Amino acid sequence: MSAPGEIRTSDAKGLPGDPPGGRRAVAVWGLGVAVYFVAITFRTSLGVAGIDAADRFHINASALSTFSILQLLVYAGMQIPVGLLVDRLGTKKVLVLGAVLFTVGQFGFALSHSYGMALASRALLGCGDAMTFISVLRLGARWFPARRGPLVAQIAALIGMAGNLISTLLLARLLHDLGWTPTFAGSALGGVLVLVLVLLFLRDHPPGHEPEPHPHVGKGFVRNQVAAAWREPGTRLGMWTHFTTQFPAMVFLLLWGMPFLVEAQGRSRAEAGELLTLVVLSNMAIGLVYGQVIARHHAARAPLALGTVAATALLWASVLAWPERHAPTALLIVLCVVLGACGPASMIGFDFARPANPPERLGTASGIVNMGGFMASMATLLAVGVLLDATGHNFRIAFASVFFLQALGLSQMLRLRGRAHRREREHVVASRVEAVHVPA
Repeated sequence: MSAPGEIRTSDAKGLPGDPPGGRRAVAVWGLGVAVYFVAITFRTSLGVAGIDAADRFHINASALSTFSILQLLVYAGMQIPVGLLVDRLGTKKVLVLGAVLFTVGQFGFALSHSYGMALASRALLGCGDAMTFISVLRLGARWFPARRGPLVAQIAALIGMAGNLISTLLLARLLHDLGWTPTFAGSALGGVLVLVLVLLFLRDHPPGHEPEPHPHVGKGFVRNQVAAAWREPGTRLGMWTHFTTQFPAMVFLLLWGMPFLVEAQGRSRAEAGELLTLVVLSNMAIGLVYGQVIARHHAARAPLALGTVAATALLWASVLAWPERHAPTALLIVLCVVLGACGPASMIGFDFARPANPPERLGTASGIVNMGGFMASMATLLAVGVLLDATGHNFRIAFASVFFLQALGLSQMLRLRGRAHRREREHVVASRVEAVHVPA
């Protein structure tokens, strides 16, 4: 029996138009996830090359953080346009464009000898990267039954994190053994491979499940589409959930984790790499757990998200406030395990937005949600870089900026939670009525 107020995903079972799923769905969806996997590998490759990049381009901490800030700025700025493109053009065209852009960006980064060229390459990479995850979410919604949505999304994120694993394990070693240009240019070949596979085999939807025709006409279409998605409390709750949960791990993995562990905590590069790998492995394991729990009990969404925020803040505070210069290894291990929960918790944001919006608006709503964590990540990357330069590389002061953004996001999550839940109940009731009255 459902708990009071709980919305069970089984309510969606049997609704008209539900995709069938099955092996072909897994195969087609897997191609989209492969593109996302490569995009994550490229996105996080700078995380293991931060120290090398500072030496190669002769830049300080603020300039180094600009690489990731610019990449994420482009990524976040592209989310709503990409959502609109996915809703209008379909998944395949957007994924093809994304793969072209991030592959060219990675090749450009490999060949860069100047700071300006490297910045332009990371911006191009961020633009292509921005087109992948929303497309994968849309692909999953088109090929799998609605009740599978939370689990499918978490598995997509899990496989994406495996791309991060490639960065922390393989690219870090290749960078040490082969050098800058061979490592980044070689990795870019992965983009060429997935581009060819998508062109040959990916399909937007199963046969017989074509989306309803939706007019995309009129000057006000874009404005109305975005406004309608934003009006839904579930969309806004999803954005603030993504904002609050994702950025601590993103900042750690994308750029500042390696310098923090090596310079502030006295670990070797090998030890720091192992700890970064632990974040990724924890993310993958926790993602499976969160996906299974939410697929069965939607009422667990908010407690899981809020619990992750609390645990992350507690562990950050414990490490930064440790009385000795270096925190013990056991505490750093626990911190990395908890940071691994940030990615799965951020996926809960999409689970708030998905039932709040009709299928023809899902890409736009997902784009709004996906902006949240990347805006928080940009702000934190910038704050850490500036504070490091201003304080003579005092990581304790610089990383304390995390708590300000967590407090902001948490206040918005608590404000919107009840309103979004009531609105979602209304949507579920309306879906049941439609399922009863629509002729077979």
